[in-house]
Amino acid sequence: MKKFKGRVIFSEDYQGEAVVSKQGFNTLASCQKSALIKTSKKIIVSDQNNSDLYKKNITGKILCLPETIGSTTGGMIIQTVAERNLAPKAFLFSKHIDPLAASGIILANVWNKVPIIAIDELGEEFLKEVKTGDTVKITSDGEVIIQ
Repeated sequence: MKKFKGRVIFSEDYQGEAVVSKQGFNTLASCQKSALIKTSKKIIVSDQNNSDLYKKNITGKILCLPETIGSTTGGMIIQTVAERNLAPKAFLFSKHIDPLAASGIILANVWNKVPIIAIDELGEEFLKEVKTGDTVKITSDGEVIIQ
């Protein structure tokens, strides 16, 4: 069991399955197929350039990543998939949260009343330790425990 402490953007007590990307998460490239198909029930990552996540389901998962990357539509994509109940349950950032991810997560939480946990500044060691499939426990004070 490893514990990490980050900065809370939005948090609550939660436990779930980790999905890990060691590289930046391109929200548009990853979610475009699921976000554009109205009948989608989950997001299967469609970004072929992210071998960590390609073809993995991230709906309701704890997405562990360094940062998001890509175009200025990133925040809108996060907010849209949240509105459709397709978003990850949590974004855990090893680095400082970027403005595009922050805007989408804030809009989902405030406008859509869809709680998305966001904790940043967990450090590089966090991404070295957490693996896809791990059970991760999140506390409301920003503690992240890899079980």
